[in-house]
Amino acid sequence: MRCLSLAVFTALLIASQFATADQPRVVFETSAGVFEVEVFPDEAPVTADNFLAYVDASFFQDLIFHRVIANFMIQTGGYTADMELREPGDTIVNESVGGPQNLRGTLSMARLRNPDSASAQFFINVRDNAHLDARGDRPGYTVFGRVVSGMDVVDAISEMETGVVAGMGDVPVEPIVIKSVRRVNPGS
Repeated sequence: MRCLSLAVFTALLIASQFATADQPRVVFETSAGVFEVEVFPDEAPVTADNFLAYVDASFFQDLIFHRVIANFMIQTGGYTADMELREPGDTIVNESVGGPQNLRGTLSMARLRNPDSASAQFFINVRDNAHLDARGDRPGYTVFGRVVSGMDVVDAISEMETGVVAGMGDVPVEPIVIKSVRRVNPGS
């Protein structure tokens, strides 16, 4: 009986690893290297659709990681290397309540104090950031994906020297530019 339970557990574990094989994947080529992310349309459908629409429109191309805080996160989706804001589309509803946690390697939407103020900017957690999760009915920051390869590139970006540029703090001294962003499995 114990062998059967172990076999069932192993089969379920293997099945869960492949359950995400059909999830949309996106490759970011940056001046610091390449990383790939998996998007979670089942956990955050509005946020995932919003992000993928920006990817498909090449919105993120030529933007920089404009907010980089070691041992916390790296943020992009807003500014060019000249610190010009790329105007985003409409804001979206916050989907953090009951959603995935802000764990190391997850992608989350950046927002203002208003929980429903996210649009194009997002960040990648470089450590577990439980303080960003929803608490009961209080919204947090919506997790909509995770890094599946190239986390070493994300970590390297998080360790870049930063300073104040155009009045904004935590900006890498050497701009980390997104050269291209594309879906790996466009049919998803």
